[in-house]
Amino acid sequence: MVVVVIVGIILSVASLSIGVLRSDRHVTIEAQRFIALAVVAQDEAEMQGREFGIEMMAAGYRFVEYDAYTGQWAEVFGDDTLRLRSLPDEIKFELHLEGKMILLDDDPATLENPGKAQAATDIYVPHLLIYSSGDATPFELHIVREYDNVDIVIRGNALGTLEIVKPDES
Repeated sequence: MVVVVIVGIILSVASLSIGVLRSDRHVTIEAQRFIALAVVAQDEAEMQGREFGIEMMAAGYRFVEYDAYTGQWAEVFGDDTLRLRSLPDEIKFELHLEGKMILLDDDPATLENPGKAQAATDIYVPHLLIYSSGDATPFELHIVREYDNVDIVIRGNALGTLEIVKPDES
């Protein structure tokens, strides 16, 4: 009887620890997906001499490219890899630039120019820039699931290096 109780306790502790280890799996997958897509954009920028940007939203992101002829940012067409991405309902982004948290919109900005002159405050610029030189906007991106306090941090530096930061290093 004592052996059965001990085995039961060991199994319950093991199953609880497996649940804790798996609890951040979805957030980790989103972090890895973001990094992989940003690296693809970096590679395309360097190989094709194009400038890319990433517009962050509270629950998603999209890649845009700079059109030097029009002097404006536009969606990346014909490349399904760099399409608009949405996060699962329970996961949100928090973006920090130069140590300050940026208020993110829920929806992507409108990129179409209606043909009228725009005020200087209406000029669209994405949150993160990826230059053809390999440089990028330094940032810290928190991928947060609030109901269980899971927070994974991605840090990008000016040289375009991206890394997932361990919780004790952030």
